[in-house]
Amino acid sequence: MQKLIIFDKTNSQKMKKVFITMLVSSTIVSVSQAQINYPQTKKTDKVDSYFETKVSDPYRWLEDDRSLETADWVKAQNQVTFGYLATIPFRDAIKQRMEKLWNYEKVSAPFKEGKYTYYYKNNGLQNQSVLYRKDASGKEELFLDPNTFSKDATTSLADISFSKDGSLCAYSISEAGSDWRKVIFINAETKQSIGDKLIDVKFSGLSWKGNEGVYYSSYDKPKGSELSAKTDQHKLYFHKLGTNQSEDILVFGDKEKRRYVGGTVSEDNHYLFISAANSTSGNELYLKDLTQPNSEIKSIHSGFEYDVDVLDSKGSKLFIVTNFQAPNKRVVTVDVANPSPANWKDCIAETDQVLSPSTGAGFIFANYMKDAVSVVKQFDYNGKLVREIQLPGLGTASGFSGKSEDEALYFSFTNYVTPNTTYKFLPLEGKSSIYVQPKVDFISDNYISKQVFYSSKDGTKVPMIITYKKGTELTAKNPTILYAYGGFNVSLTPSFSIANAVWLEMGGIYAVANLRGGGEYGKKWHDAGTKMQKQNVFDDFIAAAEYLIAEKYTSSDYLAIKGGSNGGLLVGATMTQRPDLIKVALPAVGVMDMLRYHTFTAGAGWAYDYGTADDSKAMFEYIKGYSPVHNVKSGVKYPATMVTTGDHDDRVVPAHSFKFAAELQAKQSGVNPVLIRIETNAGHGAGKPVSKTIEEAADLQAFTLYNMGVKTLPMK
Repeated sequence: MQKLIIFDKTNSQKMKKVFITMLVSSTIVSVSQAQINYPQTKKTDKVDSYFETKVSDPYRWLEDDRSLETADWVKAQNQVTFGYLATIPFRDAIKQRMEKLWNYEKVSAPFKEGKYTYYYKNNGLQNQSVLYRKDASGKEELFLDPNTFSKDATTSLADISFSKDGSLCAYSISEAGSDWRKVIFINAETKQSIGDKLIDVKFSGLSWKGNEGVYYSSYDKPKGSELSAKTDQHKLYFHKLGTNQSEDILVFGDKEKRRYVGGTVSEDNHYLFISAANSTSGNELYLKDLTQPNSEIKSIHSGFEYDVDVLDSKGSKLFIVTNFQAPNKRVVTVDVANPSPANWKDCIAETDQVLSPSTGAGFIFANYMKDAVSVVKQFDYNGKLVREIQLPGLGTASGFSGKSEDEALYFSFTNYVTPNTTYKFLPLEGKSSIYVQPKVDFISDNYISKQVFYSSKDGTKVPMIITYKKGTELTAKNPTILYAYGGFNVSLTPSFSIANAVWLEMGGIYAVANLRGGGEYGKKWHDAGTKMQKQNVFDDFIAAAEYLIAEKYTSSDYLAIKGGSNGGLLVGATMTQRPDLIKVALPAVGVMDMLRYHTFTAGAGWAYDYGTADDSKAMFEYIKGYSPVHNVKSGVKYPATMVTTGDHDDRVVPAHSFKFAAELQAKQSGVNPVLIRIETNAGHGAGKPVSKTIEEAADLQAFTLYNMGVKTLPMK
């Protein structure tokens, strides 16, 4: 017998009855296309020519994020979208349950700076987490509260860095989710400003040179819109405290034209390491001796074919992590006197699993990924294995980093049914203990999270983790969300999400596929989903959906696909190639216009994965063949779609989503709705206030269930 899930067992009986009545009494029928009065989106006769091929771009005007016409379009679209969402009878109930489940204290792992121990804490529903600290006596005090940065909490703390002695602090803030940052300097003891400020900083860390100042990176301010104009030449600067930003010293990036440049000072303040790249994969590596006045910048590794980063330094000995001659990465050592690759020697050799190392307390921690699950081993600096660290289970372990003098380190563990728990680890003893365990109103033991392997179109075996409530019957009628990314060497490892927990409570299935293009199996796996092999990624995703259907976890009528950024492209390409396969599509902040992505902000740096339409005729034709904006066809019944983006997204500009939504609305022949939800004062996602995050997640789930025709949410 089917029963309704009662969302909150602690609520009053009155609230339970209200919620149940809402679900039982509501007749849920998808609103037809004809009933939605979409805003009129004008078309222009804009046409581009690529290798003598004419391509129409009728919605080019939506790229102008500063025009009143675009602003009016955004407002009109949001009115339609939020009007539609308001008609969904259980939308508020999902939001209320999400708020209830979200409302628990969250405390980060601590870190020491000077005489204080710092940590982030959120009391439950605070829009931004607050930075606290304790002194040696254990007295707690608030150090920095990002909730006070702006009235609507859309200004967030983006990065923070302390001088080596902990007496000075530099932190950057992001306004409305933008990648452009402001940097503020304070006296860490008094928490008072010391007067220095930096503006127009982008894609940058903050690395202190003693107490003198910081190294940071940025672009020249672009002509035109700061949120969409191309930014192509990154530069590394040194800001000396007590001086104006106009006096900052240009360290790297003047003659050397690179899209991405970063500088990091070694823990002993002896070296400045400079990484320079033209794409998101592969980089040059340089060093500068900070103990020698006017020392030259010296090359460690040239070329952009491989990833090369300094892990640590001990005196004149460098420890480097690289995929050079090691697709799954290794740690090598070399002397600074002759640091070229010819002199590299293995410290931790490559294995069958992808390596992500960290350091702390005088050890190297090798975090390996085995089929997207963590395995952690502890090594000394001679490359000798100390131990394999026993983890709480199968999932994702992260952390194991700190200063060389730290006596204890911390790591977090999570998976799809286990809330993020922080552990204290004693490296000399090899012992772990729970440091912070969150009190979440979610019973993990009631759920199953299992890994399967399925075959893609070309026979490649692809892993997928499927999570659902125990006792779920494979009736092919289970509402299911299939999520993936598939790009930029990014690995999707198991992690707990409150939004997903609510979905699971309602009887939903949540599946995550580890597609090619990601980093789960190293450089070869990544490269297999790039450029003219990008279709492999879409084929892997389609095969994941077909597996879920064939195994009767769900069916096309109850399947939603979801992804963000490069994952938004994944959803857009999949729904235009196989609109029959799914019921609901949820593309977020997606790269949808593949012919023009490289003309916005730092988009040209994504060419390692995508190639560009300017490269060659063959590359143009291949990209055009899957570009979501260019593959929406009239007369096709597309899935119910809710596109999401932010009006201040300067990573993947919202014009991608605007144009895709306009194409779908104009050409949709079926009854399924096509909506776009545009968050104002929001960017690509980082720093989004908790309140906005909850609202968006609840809207996505309500939209999904509503368009699957779900009337009750079964629990066996």
